[in-house]
Parts: sequence; structure tokens; C-alpha cells
Amino acid sequence: MTIHLYNTLLREKQVFEPIDAQNVRMYVCGPTVYDYAHIGNARPVVAFDVLYRLLRHVYGADHVTYARNITDIDDKILAAAEKTGESIESITKRTAGWYHDDMAALNALPPDREPRATEYVPQMISLIEQLIAKGYAYEAEKHVLFNVPAMSDYGQLSKRSLDDMIAGARVDVAPYKKHPADFTLWKPSAESQIGWPSPWGKGRPGWHIECSAMSGEILGEVFDIHAGGIDLIFPHHENEIAQSRCAHGTEVMARYWLHNGFVQVNGQKMSKSLGNFFTVHELLEEGFRGEAIRLALLSAHYRQPIDITRDGIIDAKSQLDRFYRALAMHAGLAVEPAPTDHVLAAIADDLNTPLALSELHELVTKLNKATGEAEKRAAKAALLGGAQLLGILSQDPAKWLQSGGSEDEAAEIEALIQARLDARKAKNFAEADRIRDDLAAKGILLEDSSSGTTWRRA
Repeated sequence: MTIHLYNTLLREKQVFEPIDAQNVRMYVCGPTVYDYAHIGNARPVVAFDVLYRLLRHVYGADHVTYARNITDIDDKILAAAEKTGESIESITKRTAGWYHDDMAALNALPPDREPRATEYVPQMISLIEQLIAKGYAYEAEKHVLFNVPAMSDYGQLSKRSLDDMIAGARVDVAPYKKHPADFTLWKPSAESQIGWPSPWGKGRPGWHIECSAMSGEILGEVFDIHAGGIDLIFPHHENEIAQSRCAHGTEVMARYWLHNGFVQVNGQKMSKSLGNFFTVHELLEEGFRGEAIRLALLSAHYRQPIDITRDGIIDAKSQLDRFYRALAMHAGLAVEPAPTDHVLAAIADDLNTPLALSELHELVTKLNKATGEAEKRAAKAALLGGAQLLGILSQDPAKWLQSGGSEDEAAEIEALIQARLDARKAKNFAEADRIRDDLAAKGILLEDSSSGTTWRRA
């Protein structure tokens, strides 16, 4: 299976060739944990979870290392700790727990490694020392800054000139900077502020140096894939590349750079001021299913902007209902999941999830129309195999279709189904029809098949 990925660094789709097929390495920028994750935070998690599943399928689960960091050094976190007296660890443990719960609800596999910035401050200091020693960084008024003009090919990822970068960014103008584009590697902390000891005094690292230190320590100086949201191309990923390449003397930091598009809400950029900002936690609390949110996020190609609405998630739930109904009708067929070449090819073509989903809908149609057992088994195996790669259809079909009520209600429905079955055996078809109609009026639909009667909510 040949994998093609669009490499932002070269602005073209390329054949993916790992540095070492026995040790495929991927790094994805993770969350800053100070609040619940919004739907935009979820998109890279879901998109690159599909890539992770594909890599594991092609190279073997034991030969892929997926690292996704947690940024737990942030001015918002430090300010909250100083204000409340609660430790950074306590605050970020709680908020990281929220993040883990929400991403698990979206069926995202946990990464193999999840480094926290607070655990890698010594490595960040070491990296900064290397950059100073090589003339790429300098100390000024207890700050350490990266000297951007010292790197002749700075800007390869964003493909913008230095002047354009300065004009398009919110540059922190400071008198101690040698150049307006120079960015912070280390900044001082006041006596009352939280900080770490360093050769430049008590302070804390800049944001960009965190990922360079963590990825280099875990995955090596050069690794296969670095991914994240399109908003990270500049300045975050551009500065990561500068730090890592200049410190290690390498031509690249990662060979393939992948970026997902923005999430919009009702056609507009998500914003608290516009009132269209919502978190994954909010959606789950409202009763939306995690798998439906995931499917909504996969409904557009990952590099394109996507409009997420509650109506769109409801539509995704309807699609999942169709899949689960087909599986419920053939629950007695035991199969091993095996994706078709068409589904694999779609996902291997730069994660073309819309095409893969259309293939799954065709497989559902085949499964519903199949007459022979061998044909049914093949269609079900293919459906489940493709679903595994996309991270959907992970639940028991009957429970999915029946969810939304109490255990007592479910028991009552099962009892009525049995009563209907008894009525039909007694040839009391009027009573059987009455039970079906009464259940339908309550939004409970029955489906009869050769393997028995199943029910679902309308």
C-alpha cells in the first residue's frame, strides 16, 4: 500500500517513505490545557488519528510511534495558579483529564507518548544553550531570543519573506531585540511569578521551544511526520523548524508537514464574540454522540475548511444509524474486519475520508441487498474494516440504536417484543400489529429479520 501525503513544506503531494519502516515517527501539536477543548481543537486530533490508524495498519502497531504533547506552561495557567494558590500540576491534571475524556468520546486513540512541557524544561534549556553557542540566539535583559536573520533560509514552511512575516504577525516590539522578527526562547519571571532556574535567571520557556525539545528527545533530531492545524504554520511551526535545524545542524526537522484546515461554525470563523463558539464537552452534554461529532469532522477533506453545525452532527448521526442498522440486522455473522482496496486507497490518498465514507455507504447497500451468506460476510467484513480505519462503528449496534432511555424502559420494550412474538405464534396478528403500532407511536421502530426482531429509536 502506497501512502500519498500533501507536504506543506514543498506544497505538493508526495509518496510517503519513512526514514525507518520499523520505526515510523509522528508528532502532532497537542493542547494547551487551561479549559475545555473547543471543536476546532478536536479536528487535528480526529484527522491525524486516521493517519495514525493507517500507519499502524500498513507498518504494524509495534512499528509506529505517535507523540502528542501537552502544553502545561502557559501564562494563563501560571496566572490561574498564582491567583488561586493551586499548583500548576493540579490545574493541568484536571483540565488534561477533561481533554482526554472528550477525545476518547470521539474515538481517538491515545498517542504512544504524551510529553508534558513541565517535564522537559531541562531539555529546553539545553537546546537554548546550543543555539547560543552556535550564534543563533542571544541573551538580552534576561531574555533569550532566536536571531532570525542568522538563519539564511528562515521561512521555508510559510513561504513568506521576512518583511511579510513581520507585517502579518503580531510582533512583540521590544528595545532589546536585534531584529523585529526575533522570537523568545526564554523569558524572565518576577519573584512572585512561577518560574524555573536557568543560566539566565529564574524564568520560563517560550512556547515554540517546547515542541522542539520534546519532539527531539522522543522522536530524534529528524523524524517522519509533523502535523497540526493550519494556524500553526506561522509562527509556531516555522520557529520550531528554525530552532531544531539550527541546534542540530540538520537539513529538515521533519520530512513531511501536514496541516488541517480551519473549523467554521454556520459559515463563520468560530469566535466567542460571535456566539458560535462551542466545546466538545458542551456538545456531549447536550446529548450529541461522540462518534457523530467525529463523523461530522471527517465529512470534509482534512485540508479544507469545514463548517460544523448541530444540524450537521445530527446528519452524521443519521448516517451512523444506517450503518448500525445494517450491522444489527446481520449481528449473527462473525467476521474479521478487512478493509477493501478501495477504502484503503481512499485513505492512503492524503486521507480522503469523504471518499472512504462514500465507499462505506456502498458497502452498507451491498450488505443489505446480499442474499448469500458468503456475500453478506464479505460485505460486513469490508464495512467493519473500513470503519476501523476511520474510527467509527466501535459500539454494539443494538446499544447504539437503542440508546437514549432508561434500563427499565429498555426492559419494557423487550417484554413487549416478546409479547408480540407470542401473539404472532398464536396467530393473533391484530394484537401483534397493535403492539408494533403502540411502540411506533412512542418512537420505537421494530425490524424483523431471519435472525429475530431488533428495535431502534426513530
